[in-house]
Amino acid sequence: MTSDTPITYPFQRSHSIVIATAPTAVFDYVTNPKTWPKWLSSSHEIDCDDRPMRFGDTFHEHWSTRTAPVDLDWLVIACEPPHLWMGIAQTDFMGPIVLHYTFDDVPGGTRFTRMMRNPARPKLPTDDLLARIDAESNEGLANIKRLLEAP
Repeated sequence: MTSDTPITYPFQRSHSIVIATAPTAVFDYVTNPKTWPKWLSSSHEIDCDDRPMRFGDTFHEHWSTRTAPVDLDWLVIACEPPHLWMGIAQTDFMGPIVLHYTFDDVPGGTRFTRMMRNPARPKLPTDDLLARIDAESNEGLANIKRLLEAP
């Protein structure tokens, strides 16, 4: 007996960094998608108001992969300032993408954690893809730290 349900591969990557500023400052910066091209190399242009996005807000991102440009329509599905923010975008090529941001008040500032999930990815990620995701995420977090800690 066969199933009509396609096989999927849930997938997630999580990265964090401590930034020497208050959780509200980090939250307001990273939940404003207009800032994303300043710190995330795959994000090229954002269509939305220049402000933090709140629950129910939508925005459009011009994003790129190694092989092609991609347009993503995001919906904010959770927003609890300054502690939690989540957005979701549906894609044809890898299923839904979920961004999950948390902001923890820790000694020395804010621990910002950025988790990216694909709950229904159609194929397993390759080792090369994992390495590229990790490198871009770590570079992005370092950019946020540099930008928010600048005098």
